[in-house]
Amino acid sequence: MENRPAQPASPRLPRIVAVRVGRPAVLGTLGGKDVRSAISKRPVDSATIGLRPHNLDGDEQADTAVHGGPDKAIYLYPAQHYPAWRADGYPLREGGVGENLTITGISEDTACIGDIWSWSDAIIQISQPREPCYKLGMHAGDKAVIVRMIDTGRCGFYARVLQPAIVPTSGPLVPHARAAHGVAVAEVFRMLTAPPGSLAAAGITSSRIEYALSIPELAESARRGLRKALARLERQ
Repeated sequence: MENRPAQPASPRLPRIVAVRVGRPAVLGTLGGKDVRSAISKRPVDSATIGLRPHNLDGDEQADTAVHGGPDKAIYLYPAQHYPAWRADGYPLREGGVGENLTITGISEDTACIGDIWSWSDAIIQISQPREPCYKLGMHAGDKAVIVRMIDTGRCGFYARVLQPAIVPTSGPLVPHARAAHGVAVAEVFRMLTAPPGSLAAAGITSSRIEYALSIPELAESARRGLRKALARLERQ
């Protein structure tokens, strides 16, 4: 997919509010077994941190089969969602969904798969939306939070690291290249999470899913989910 040059910088660039990292710990029990997760993350107090190809320094994942790796090196979440969560009755504060970067100035509706941003000397690229799992429900103390994230689209998104660097823990994310295809994170999230049998009713078409699948920057795990969605849609 062709990238078009970023527009001239706005005085109101997306900004990093906080950076968080965490290591796996016991989150709770399920079926008599401990459930480990690194969803509980602490704010980074230092002025800078190392951003590596697979994660931030000090950040780890409990289940590397579905978390972490080059396509999910960092998880970004819009700060503006937290007041909405609290209005819904969930006492979530910044960091409450396990993000690495709490950000302002951009959302799932405006961020596109493949968009590239500069984070100081590092370069990152949006790769896919976050798909909530049962551990989010355990962390929040209410499994209904998963359904609410799906219904509202307040999912956040992952990014891969194109150029590692030592990065500041606050400051701007500068647009580097905007993906030309216009497929937003929010649209891919709807494709991935629409209940079976309701894809067509939600206005999701086979041709649009196929178009999303043609985006080379889309992470493989999301690609697998879209293939399943496409198969379900073709059976309707």
